[in-house]
Amino acid sequence: MPTLVSIPNHIADFGASVLSSWQGLEPWELTSQSEEIVRSVVKHLSSHEYDIADGIAVHKTATIEAGAVLKGPLVVGARCFVAAGAYLRGGCWIAESCIFGPGSELKSSFVFSGSKLAHFNFVGDSVLGSGVNLEAGSIICNYRNERENKQILVRLESGLHPSGVDKFGALVGDRSRIGANAVVAPGALLKPASVIRRTELCDQEAP
Repeated sequence: MPTLVSIPNHIADFGASVLSSWQGLEPWELTSQSEEIVRSVVKHLSSHEYDIADGIAVHKTATIEAGAVLKGPLVVGARCFVAAGAYLRGGCWIAESCIFGPGSELKSSFVFSGSKLAHFNFVGDSVLGSGVNLEAGSIICNYRNERENKQILVRLESGLHPSGVDKFGALVGDRSRIGANAVVAPGALLKPASVIRRTELCDQEAP
């Protein structure tokens, strides 16, 4: 059965990555299984390339500053930089050459090559393509705190569609840009090269 939302249409490298076995999932299904998926990936990594302990695999070329908090299951790819004060948790997979600045938090998410969370960002339960940049203070929310029914809705051509999950942030296409202090509300589907301007609210659930 075809998916409602094709992750490879948003992220060109998805089908060639170690996540290709899961490309038939909806993005919110992928993130809701993040811990299980990342554990599976860690099992197949080489100890010649990665330092592996307690479900955390860090590529030997990655730089992790003192004061960063890493919680497994977790994969940090080649040439990544994780600054002091960054917080990675909840089952995260990170491809090569990504940057996580001070105060940035990544939870239950998948991040492709060359993407950056500059400073003081939160990204929860999301899938970020290659070359995505979040300026300082921008966040991708993952929970509808403002209403009693917490189920995340995603906007398709046919209208709003129930995801069946209470936590999902966004699918962010390759080369997208999210400006400083912008907010992406839960359930966003951003096409490649999308731009969310500084201080803007992106809420696709709104009419």
